[in-house]
Amino acid sequence: MNYTLDFGALLGNGYPTLILGGLVTTLQMTILAWLLAFALGSLLAVLRMLNIRPLNYLIMLYVAFHRNVPMLVHILLWYFGVAAIVPAPINDAINVIGGEFFYATVAIGLVTSAYVSEDLRSAIRAIPRGQMEAARSLGLSYLQAMRKVILPQAFKISIPPLTNQTLLLFKNTSLAMAIGLIELTGAGREIESATFKTFEIYFVVTVLYLAISLLLMLAGARLSKRVAYVTRTR
Repeated sequence: MNYTLDFGALLGNGYPTLILGGLVTTLQMTILAWLLAFALGSLLAVLRMLNIRPLNYLIMLYVAFHRNVPMLVHILLWYFGVAAIVPAPINDAINVIGGEFFYATVAIGLVTSAYVSEDLRSAIRAIPRGQMEAARSLGLSYLQAMRKVILPQAFKISIPPLTNQTLLLFKNTSLAMAIGLIELTGAGREIESATFKTFEIYFVVTVLYLAISLLLMLAGARLSKRVAYVTRTR
């Protein structure tokens, strides 16, 4: 049986609105999960550099747990496991704002934070130790030296790996479809089930993912180039 392409079938019954809504949800998840990952990853990297043995072991355990368990399993753990042990009033409040969205965002953000912390730690270790010693000799505390001297340089060094982590985070939001969230991939599945236009809808979804991924890559490349230029001209 010949398959007839019909992209026009995607224009009716509110399908464009459904795709747009799924895209917005995907972008919202990406931004919120990235903010969580960046903040927590930065904190873990700074704490890890303190070289406090018990604390290091805890952070190492956190990183190993999140890096060695599939992202999908983390999402399922949070949505079905953590939600089951959270007090009912808190869980009810979360469900008001969207339980699927909340738990998936938290899971993706925590997993990504483990990778971000290691990327930043590697960048910090690439900075000469003399800079920390000089900052401390000027009267800055460890945290002040990290915030004002070390971390700004580490962020610049880690732009390429952080760009890669952002891309992975963006693409991993599609896994939230497994718990019923209607993000971009979930919207595509809903439309495919209603229209049976498998190629057409997943072609559109693919193009959207590709376009946003390329924009993220371009933004990361330009930021890296701009930082390198500013550094050279100083």
